[in-house]
Order: sequence, then C-alpha cells, then structure tokens
Amino acid sequence: MANLVYNRFMYNLMMGLVDLSTDTIKCALVTNAYTPDEDDDVWADVSGNEAAGAGYTANGKTLTSLTVTQDDNNDKGVFDADDVIWAVSTVTAAYAVLYDDTLGNDDLICLIDFGGDKSTNGKDFTITWNADGIIVLGACPE
Repeated sequence: MANLVYNRFMYNLMMGLVDLSTDTIKCALVTNAYTPDEDDDVWADVSGNEAAGAGYTANGKTLTSLTVTQDDNNDKGVFDADDVIWAVSTVTAAYAVLYDDTLGNDDLICLIDFGGDKSTNGKDFTITWNADGIIVLGACPE
C-alpha cells in the first residue's frame, strides 16, 4: 500500500468546505487490520481499526502549526504541520490517518502508510512529515 488522499477530501476541497489553515485537523494511528480505501468518507469508517496503547490519545492528536503555502518556484501548493509525537507510549500502528474534526462528520483527508507496523514500547511514537509537506498539489493532468 502507499499513501493516499481520500476522495471525500478532494470533493470537500473543490467545494470549498475545508480550510487546511484554520480547521481542526487530527492525526490518528490505525492498525494493519484496516484495509485502506480511498472511498472511505469519515473517521467512523476507519476508527474501528484505531490503534490503542499506553500514552496514545484515542481519536488522535490535533495537528499544530498548520501551514498552506503557494510555491511558485516549484509550481505547487503545500499543506504542512508540526511533526506529531505521542510521548512515552506503547503502541503499534501501520498507518496515520488525517481527518477534519471541524466538519460535522470528521471527514477523512489522507492516509500515511508507514510501510509496515511501527511500534514503541515506552518510547516516543513520532511521525516526522515529509520535508516536502504532508500534502502537495501540483499540475493538472494532460
């Protein structure tokens, strides 16, 4: 599996229903029992497979320092935020799922695939976002 952007997010973005710079965006950890599906719409479609463990916050953490930038040099738009840390945790997850907690249904945004289970045992569970950003939008298809 690879990272994916949920269809619901693309629709919400095009309809002007989501504002990545001001909405409450949450990041939750999900186990390998979840089968990623771009057609899932809301956190309730995924939450039955949420990770659990000491130091982990159910329903995820709120992202901080949200930024949306226009990069004219590289012709792209970029959404980014601070890295996420669950301190001194004991948890195993295969994916991180971002969803918009501002929208009434907790609409899904994207899934980050860790490439297998990532575990901590009394240590920090840290998600370090890609240096290029969490979501990058580029050119229209030809």
